[in-house]
Amino acid sequence: MTTAGNTTTIALLLITLGILGWGYYRNRDLGKFGVLSWLQSAVLMIPWLLSFGALSAGLYINLAGVLLLLVVSSGLYIWLGSRVRLAAQDPETAVKIADRLAKSRSKQSGVPTETGAQALSIAMDALNIPEADLSSIKGIFGIDTFYSTETIAYQQGAIFKGNLRGDAAVVHRRLTEKLHAKVGDKYRLFLVPDPEERPVVVVLPSTNDPQPATVGQQILGVVMFIATIATSLEAMGVFLGFDFYEHTDRIKEVLPLSLGIWTILISHELGHQILARMRQVKIGLPFFLPTGQIGAFGAITRFESLIPNRSVLFDVALAGPACGGLVSLLMLVVGLLLSHSGGGLEIPAQFLQGSILVGTLAKIVLGATVHQASISIHPLVVIGWLGLVINALNLMPAGQLDGGRIVQAIYGRKTAQRSTLVTLVILGFVAFFNPANLVILYWLILVGFLQRALERPSLDEITEPNDARAALGLLALFLMAATVIPFSPDLAGKLGIGG
Repeated sequence: MTTAGNTTTIALLLITLGILGWGYYRNRDLGKFGVLSWLQSAVLMIPWLLSFGALSAGLYINLAGVLLLLVVSSGLYIWLGSRVRLAAQDPETAVKIADRLAKSRSKQSGVPTETGAQALSIAMDALNIPEADLSSIKGIFGIDTFYSTETIAYQQGAIFKGNLRGDAAVVHRRLTEKLHAKVGDKYRLFLVPDPEERPVVVVLPSTNDPQPATVGQQILGVVMFIATIATSLEAMGVFLGFDFYEHTDRIKEVLPLSLGIWTILISHELGHQILARMRQVKIGLPFFLPTGQIGAFGAITRFESLIPNRSVLFDVALAGPACGGLVSLLMLVVGLLLSHSGGGLEIPAQFLQGSILVGTLAKIVLGATVHQASISIHPLVVIGWLGLVINALNLMPAGQLDGGRIVQAIYGRKTAQRSTLVTLVILGFVAFFNPANLVILYWLILVGFLQRALERPSLDEITEPNDARAALGLLALFLMAATVIPFSPDLAGKLGIGG
């Protein structure tokens, strides 16, 4: 290729990348919806980016390769389109989109943004709500609850901007009761903050409610459950120093340890299920996450009904790690009390430096024994420690992990988005500098691809949990950090932990 041609190709690549970068910058404030919309546009450019990139490097992609890229990008475009439509059902996203449209129209008409927003009292697009329903919905507002000043069309529902005239929880309950009395179960009423943190009401059809797991998802859940049983047996065999699937005749040795892990996993999920039932919300069956390193990473659970408020989100999220963590802690302490010289499993005492919480408890219970090069521990110590790690990983403040839901419930969605990003950066940093730690790498991939999205907004997203819940949330996050953060060599040496 000539120098001029190469320069032109590089220039085209830079322009294309610039357009993609600008598109991302413009859409990022719309959250998941904006990123997915940007990706949908980006995948159409991928074949040409790769083709021009290879061309500028002196490589040539034949016709079959180009066709394959086109087919793959088209498939991704269709799949992302379905995800965009799902993301657009988020009430918070609806508010952001409406706000952007308002600003765009006011600019096009040459009217200042504030005046343009006021002009949207007449719907910006044709309202999809039937006129009779819309009239009934508007009738629920009043000067003593929420004084509506604007009606903005959104999908099959509407956004109502105005002034909140009372306690958010009380107003939401009264508006919801009035809405149900007028239109029955056809619509759901969300009270959420707009991008400027001002309360707005979003009314959406009940057809947008979360749906139960499909048959295919249920089958996948069963497969993952069976796989997790297999990996828990394998991991326990590794702890005992042999490959279980090469010595299946030794199942009596690994079965007690594996049953201990499953006791913790089930107690975690029962915590979620019991609190969900108490708070009258539905959560689906768990999707267990198998891993050969520690047996299991816990499970993914999804809400199958709308969440009334952030306090309910907090209670259900905390219940799982609280139950699983308490069972794990009990096993760990009992195991330490039963540990004695000459019995149980022989491990290097240096292992106790791997967790501030476990090492401190071992120091308290075992005393000077932890100064030795190796110590004998009861198998319950291993089970309890692994259980604490499993629950701690689920308490990481990211996305739809229990920890992410707790942060979202206490501090709101903006803080939860930031904590998710920070968590992913830290996991990536640790995985980069410690590539041998497959647990961190596995967890980074899992959170990054499956769990990074926040939980959908509650029906009442304005009312915050009380101080007692906030304190419990901070305690849970502290214990999570104490479980996964190791001792520094200096501190371990001063405390006499690990020989």
